[in-house]
Amino acid sequence: MDRYDPNRAPDPREWNSMDESERILLVKQYHKRERMKLPNAAVHAVFHVIVENQIAMGDEMNVSKTLDRLIGDGLDRHDAVHAIGAVLAGHMHDIMAEEAYEFSQDAYAADMEALTVEKWRELGQPEN
Repeated sequence: MDRYDPNRAPDPREWNSMDESERILLVKQYHKRERMKLPNAAVHAVFHVIVENQIAMGDEMNVSKTLDRLIGDGLDRHDAVHAIGAVLAGHMHDIMAEEAYEFSQDAYAADMEALTVEKWRELGQPEN
């Protein structure tokens, strides 16, 4: 794999065969090619990679199903990855903010199930 495009699902076998640093670099290169201004390109790329990793896992974490549902409800794949990344960021924030907080796969899966296009747009995300 020599290019990443968030609007096209990477082949899971090919994606998983790459090193994490290669995945992050491909995501950063995509955003640079598209001239997207990001507050922190490295962190943005890491969240893309985490979400793509979870999608490549199948429905182990309910992420792949959520992605398909969000796309079916009107988001393009890139925005759907961002919506899922926002939920992930909320869980990561809780982990970092609270010493006693432990990641709950069940809570994360429930948040994936509850995520809708409307909720994503309520957060002030742009429509395509």
